[in-house]
Amino acid sequence: MLLSLLDWLIVAAYMVFSLIVGLWVMKKAGKNSTEFFAAGKNMPWWLLGISMVATTFSTDTPNLVTDIVRQNGVAGNWTWWAFLLTGMLTVFVYANLWRRSGILTDVEFYELRYSGKSAAFLRGFRAVYLGLIFNVIIMASVSLAAIKIGTVLMGITPLQTMLIAGVVTVIYSALGGLRGVLITDFFQFFLSIIGGLVAAYVAVTHPDVGGLQGMLTHENVKPMLNMFPDFSDHSQLLAILIIPLAVQWWSVYYPGAEPGGGGYVAQRMFAAKNEDHSIGAVFLFNALHYALRPWPWIIVGLCSLIVFPDLASIRQEFPQAADIVDHDMGYPAMLTFVPVGWLGLVIAALIAAYMSTISTHLNWGSSYLVNDFYKRFIRPQSTEKELVNVGRISTVILMFIAGALALVMQSALDNFQIILQIGAGTGLIFILRWFWWRVNAWSEIAAMTISFLIALYFRFLHASTDLPLLTGWQELLVGVTLTTIGWVLVTYLTRPTDDETLVNFCKLIRPGGPGWKKVQSLAHIRGISMEQIEDEAWRVPQGIYCMILGCIIIYGILLGTGYWIYGNYAPAALLTLASGISAWALMKAWKKLVAISPDMAGDE
Repeated sequence: MLLSLLDWLIVAAYMVFSLIVGLWVMKKAGKNSTEFFAAGKNMPWWLLGISMVATTFSTDTPNLVTDIVRQNGVAGNWTWWAFLLTGMLTVFVYANLWRRSGILTDVEFYELRYSGKSAAFLRGFRAVYLGLIFNVIIMASVSLAAIKIGTVLMGITPLQTMLIAGVVTVIYSALGGLRGVLITDFFQFFLSIIGGLVAAYVAVTHPDVGGLQGMLTHENVKPMLNMFPDFSDHSQLLAILIIPLAVQWWSVYYPGAEPGGGGYVAQRMFAAKNEDHSIGAVFLFNALHYALRPWPWIIVGLCSLIVFPDLASIRQEFPQAADIVDHDMGYPAMLTFVPVGWLGLVIAALIAAYMSTISTHLNWGSSYLVNDFYKRFIRPQSTEKELVNVGRISTVILMFIAGALALVMQSALDNFQIILQIGAGTGLIFILRWFWWRVNAWSEIAAMTISFLIALYFRFLHASTDLPLLTGWQELLVGVTLTTIGWVLVTYLTRPTDDETLVNFCKLIRPGGPGWKKVQSLAHIRGISMEQIEDEAWRVPQGIYCMILGCIIIYGILLGTGYWIYGNYAPAALLTLASGISAWALMKAWKKLVAISPDMAGDE
């Protein structure tokens, strides 16, 4: 299906708007590296929160959700809904710790927490690993979705898609820095929400679907409606619900849901006006990401099971895309029924989703390469103007590599599983490094190396051996177990971080808890005052209580919305009530948390 002139004009108008924003803030963004990578550290919570939501709503997100729904039903979404636990822990436990660090990137943290050459190596290695390798894989996965949408809806080739969307994104990202990204993200968020609602309405009103009731009663859809997996099917129960909730959320590094906080979520926290704005931004992000957005995508995915019940039907309808057809194409396939004008808006919304994610990853990855590799190891004496220029050049290079890689990828869900496997087992260390003094730089180096090698083994070698094939969750569990055993052994076999670094970290961050008692005792022996730390109660137990309440609120809204849509009013009302009561309890619990850490109320 080709776009009309009106559709093209709407798409073009949005791209021009994005370029104007980049030009508008170019001068301010180019002042120094703090402006370019952290927007001057003076951004409000609502702008930062919405920016994080826009970033996680990428072109591949509705494709991924559609893929999950078509293969595993609505319940399959627990593979990413489980990451809410990580998000809430970041809000109530880690956000203030990150803010106290005063750093520009989360990779800079390594030389704050660890010591010696191993800490320097880890910072440089992590900068390249995350900023270049891991980051490019993410952007390529996002670009793959854009390619599929461009092929199906716009009738253009994969190369043309990358040239059109990629060039515009890289220009305003390179010109405007993080400030330009935040401003465009604000508009991209609302455009994306509108586009998602329009797509869901068109899908439900399709003649083959016959409205909401027709969708809910169709034989292809009814088995897919359960919001929890079949408890009698132990394999599905483990893969979809138990492993994500029991293991995955704390053990796996995934962008936007890093255990212990980090990545572009940390970048947004560093850009906040103060600690209060930092915490508010992360809470808003999690609320909108999990409670507001999923259902329009889910509805489109369910409707696609009626209109395109199998892959053969998609190939038949779109022969020009036969080589890249998978279940994730159910979403763009359904968009072909959107009428003229509205189709331009929906595609503009998907382009906005693409650009918001790519622009964030470009700026985020570039911040690592510039601040934590180029400035730290190549040219420590570089000027601020030079750092900004290198940031802009690295932005262009990252986009080029990601676009080239996207042209050889196949499936959004496959890429999601690969990313989870690469980070399997590293998550626990990102949590414990805040609360256990014995974790050192070699612990993290070992965790990254082992998890990466295991991921490569399962991806390229395991199938050629005589060993039995494993399911996705089994591979994840093996990766987590072996990686955890490996880094714990390395921790005890290597020297701990030096005493001075540990004491300074403890004084600055004030993490508290039994894991730092030895460091506090060491400070007393040296005559270093730790009075402020000892007088402050350990806030983690109260933070975990707030985290649980936050999860009940958001899961209640998420699941309650589904039951309202299904017409199951009793559980819908019960979940809505539970969310309301939990919100009231959270407000009281939050006051107690602030009383423990007064600086959480703001540090302007």
